[in-house]
Amino acid sequence: MTTYRARILTPDLADPVGRSVRWIDDGVVIVTEGRIDHVGPFAGQDVDHDLRPGVLLPGFVDGHVHFPQTRIIGSASGPLLEWLDKSTFPEESRFADASHAARVAHAFTASLAAAGTTCAFIYSSRHFVAADALFAAMDRRGLRGVAGPVWMDERSPEALTIAPEASADDVAALVERWHGDRLKVAVIPRFAITSSERGLRLAAETAAAHDLWVSTHLAENRAECEAVEELFGAPYLEVYDRTGLLHPKSIYAHCIHLNEAEWNRFAEAGACVAHCPDSNAFLGSGHMPTSALLDRGISMVMGSDIAAGRSFRIPRALSAAYDNALATGYQASPEELLWWGTRDGALAIGHPTIGALAAGLEADMVCLDVPAWAESKEEVLSWILFYTDAPPPRATWVGGHQVWDRERWAAAGGIYPWDDYD
Repeated sequence: MTTYRARILTPDLADPVGRSVRWIDDGVVIVTEGRIDHVGPFAGQDVDHDLRPGVLLPGFVDGHVHFPQTRIIGSASGPLLEWLDKSTFPEESRFADASHAARVAHAFTASLAAAGTTCAFIYSSRHFVAADALFAAMDRRGLRGVAGPVWMDERSPEALTIAPEASADDVAALVERWHGDRLKVAVIPRFAITSSERGLRLAAETAAAHDLWVSTHLAENRAECEAVEELFGAPYLEVYDRTGLLHPKSIYAHCIHLNEAEWNRFAEAGACVAHCPDSNAFLGSGHMPTSALLDRGISMVMGSDIAAGRSFRIPRALSAAYDNALATGYQASPEELLWWGTRDGALAIGHPTIGALAAGLEADMVCLDVPAWAESKEEVLSWILFYTDAPPPRATWVGGHQVWDRERWAAAGGIYPWDDYD
């Protein structure tokens, strides 16, 4: 049993509809064998770790992030399709080299932990060795996540093109090697433009055969939407629907340019949106219509979308989500934003045992340093969500196991998160 004393901020599971947030100015979290036994006010008991005036929150959930793009953050080479050709595809081609993939996987997982992200849905490159290196790095660090290689079988650079049958074999091998409770394998057709209809159907069949989540991109850019309709003779969402990829275990990144009928079909299918507002701004893609999603009860997870997104920190994405919502006529509350980045995201990608600090849940937690003069729930929420110059989290835990320690990192001379103490 380990007892942590801190200021505590967490989604209140007693009021999911009202999006209430529980604030304890001086509280304790008691963890036993990786699970939370008790959350409540400090009552004079002995504590193992006094984190005050730090604030203890549930770990953040990142529902859309690209591991092979870790080194090209800020590569401003144009809107989506041009950016892919000039920046992304050349970099991803390097991941056929297992040693390169392993080095980047170390940097990537360190960056997640240092951002307070405890669970992520991760796109690898199309290469088996890269996905395997990613899972190995996630396992070493102790992070939680869902990941897989991207499927690209048509209209792709030669170095990134792979037959759908080979992708299916790679997924099967990764399932046998890594798929379990903390780490899970996913089927990830990159997007329709780099896929054949046969490839999309086989992706859906492979996911169904192994009971896996699927993810892809949808309606991110108007030129992309036009290209898909020209290639497949159908609107973008219909292409995925008719190939068996639209269902409750599917996560679609962006979803900016959908019409009302498409949003209705999306909701009917029970699919999930990965909302990536910083990336959408960086590539000039547009604004995801927040109300269209919320009014239909569609589930949502926040995505950093590294590398078009410019920060691993989910609070930065939440700040951008606030701006995006205002631009589309919706006023998001700070309490609601916190839910989006934690509990809502966890539920959206099938992790009901995380996303809040509550008895019975797994102890995925992050400690953030917030000034002592920020005393109220409102002041602390504002600082966490909107103060973009905040220092990295002090510590991050997954299942009660510490996966990031800022003090040890700094003592070892760290400048970037991957310059760590491992």
